[in-house]
Amino acid sequence: MRKPVNWRAPFMVRANSLQPTSKQNFPFRSVFSTLALSVAIASFAAPGVSLAEAAEDIKPAVESELSASDLLLDAAKAGDRLVAVGSRGHIVYSDDQGGSWKQAAVPVRQLLTAVFFVDDKSGWAVGHDSLILHTADGGATWAMQYRDPELDVPVDPDGPSLLERPLMDVWFRDAQTGFAVGAYGIVLRTDDGGENWEDVSDVVDNPDGFHYNSIAEVKGAGLFLAGEMGTMYRSADYGDTWETLTDSPYDGSWFGVSGTNQNNVVLVWGLRGNMFRSADFGDSWEQVVLKTQNNNTLGATLLGGSVSESGELAVVGAGGVVVISHDDGKTFSVSTRPDRIALASAKVLENGQILLVGQHGVSTAAANGLKVN
Repeated sequence: MRKPVNWRAPFMVRANSLQPTSKQNFPFRSVFSTLALSVAIASFAAPGVSLAEAAEDIKPAVESELSASDLLLDAAKAGDRLVAVGSRGHIVYSDDQGGSWKQAAVPVRQLLTAVFFVDDKSGWAVGHDSLILHTADGGATWAMQYRDPELDVPVDPDGPSLLERPLMDVWFRDAQTGFAVGAYGIVLRTDDGGENWEDVSDVVDNPDGFHYNSIAEVKGAGLFLAGEMGTMYRSADYGDTWETLTDSPYDGSWFGVSGTNQNNVVLVWGLRGNMFRSADFGDSWEQVVLKTQNNNTLGATLLGGSVSESGELAVVGAGGVVVISHDDGKTFSVSTRPDRIALASAKVLENGQILLVGQHGVSTAAANGLKVN
């Protein structure tokens, strides 16, 4: 097991400290492409990063009126508030079910890939450079708790470039214990609300260092972890130990995993519209056949999604695809938005509308995901 790495959240930005700025060039070292979101996520071609570049990146996110319409990758609920994260360190939040958005104060400019809240105040966001941010006020202001420690270690300027290890997802058991997962098999754990993060990658049997793309809770069962090359893992004790599932129904990359409101049910999805459902926490699998309105098999890559408190499961992907289930993932309706804009994640709101995040930022849509309100 690697040595623990401690961070004490030294960087904090307050909302009133943001200064307007003009459009400027930004060193956007992203493995994601704005124009080809799904392909970039699939390739995960993380580039080398110089120490000088890494040091320069510790700058607050630039205030922008377009922050809610720029590339966003994930969203979460913080009580009645909605919070979305994405490119350039942008985090936006809404207190009127997505009707209007405000930009949060964020101390970094890296791409943020996922966000998770344990209650209406405390939440975490993760992203590139193994960044972990925390908020204690429902997403209005954020502090940095952790980033890749190798970025702060002097290296030989003539030596190899530093390999970037973006974090792709985050999940918390409660306000103290949580996990962040990502590229090259990295697993970070905290048991004190993020004051300290420990690299516990060795608890998962992943000798090839396959990337982890998604982690989620499965009701009545535990945690489920999925990534590239069909890799799947489960934890019946919510992250203390992990079991490798060797009989994967698919050997391509998984981009999303979700439980449902039914015990032991888990769904995974990924490339070319592949989706599978298990009713026994991964012991056996059935393929979920997704048919378009023309009765063709869906071939678009599925990226992100979530299950609502009332049980609706919404999954989105490349080409503006929106698939929705009302029966714990047994069947789905499939819609394709006319704009064909790549979507990264979705949440079903209490008013029945769907919150969509992706290539063109955040928007709300009708229950079928088609008409933007």
